[in-house]
Amino acid sequence: MEQIIEEIPPVQLRVIRLTTFKGQCVHCGEVRSTHPLQVSKAVGAAGVQLGPNALSILLQLQYRWHLSKRKSCELVKQLFGLSITPGGLVSATHRLAKQLDKNYQALQEQARSAAVVHSDETGWYVGSPGYTLWVFTNQQLTFYRVVAARTRAELQHTLGKDFSGVLVSDCLSIYDEATPIQHKCYSHHLKAISKAIQQHPQGESDFLREVKMLLKTAMIIKKLKKETEPEVYQQWCNNLEKRADALLLTEPRGQPQEEAVRHRLSKQRDHLFTFLYYDDVDATNNLAERQLRPAVMARKISCGNRTARGAQTWEIIASLAATCAQTHQSLADLIIEALALDPTPKLTR
Repeated sequence: MEQIIEEIPPVQLRVIRLTTFKGQCVHCGEVRSTHPLQVSKAVGAAGVQLGPNALSILLQLQYRWHLSKRKSCELVKQLFGLSITPGGLVSATHRLAKQLDKNYQALQEQARSAAVVHSDETGWYVGSPGYTLWVFTNQQLTFYRVVAARTRAELQHTLGKDFSGVLVSDCLSIYDEATPIQHKCYSHHLKAISKAIQQHPQGESDFLREVKMLLKTAMIIKKLKKETEPEVYQQWCNNLEKRADALLLTEPRGQPQEEAVRHRLSKQRDHLFTFLYYDDVDATNNLAERQLRPAVMARKISCGNRTARGAQTWEIIASLAATCAQTHQSLADLIIEALALDPTPKLTR
């Protein structure tokens, strides 16, 4: 009998003493040596630190697999024999976030220049309720921001006042006129129509049925775009535009549920079919909602953040963790690279 067994060998914690040197050069000034495992120049009690691999594992447990800090500390103690307190982990995480801030700022610049960005938001805590966590995402990146107020000014501060891409969102009023090109989530539209049908005395009235079919037809047409001649596809779009005008740009309807739907869609008439004309724009805002779920999980575990510094640390590392997961990059490699001191000797004058 022949078998193949895959096994994880016992892990032995390594405690490494680093000895580095500094000297004085008559030409260069002070010269310091470094080591690949060295993450700071602190000495004394502060000179006992986590190595880059250990910290990367702890942060992946928190930000990739959504364990609490306490459980992350307990797990590395049980599996690897590594002892660290939640408070010690918080301090190490703050230091790392400072070193990763340039990567976070680069994500924001990518979002500002992106062809399409999906946006969604949810409530957040920073010592008390009332804050907002915003997500801005597409297929290549996810960018989180914790803000004190859910306002158009904060939206434009994040994406820039001259954002020229397509902004996909729900129908929250702060998005209105915030950017030139927008698309509104069809899932939200269809839910509003379903709610109107449930409340309508006649159930699915002719008007509500036609409006629902208008949106569903648009979604079908988009799926057929790649296999359809451009002239034919454009004619389909033109027909949809005309039908939407006939249904929505009319006098108010006498029936309350029908009028609620007509008013909702007519208000967003300019954004109703944007996704038909941009290949990378989806009919729904499901991507933003999916990328918001890890944040909702984190909020359930920790109730958000206690301090502004904690919120800043969270948004930096969570953004990079989510982006690495999307793009199949290694969060561990990113953390190790950020922690490593320059391997060449430091020369200071």
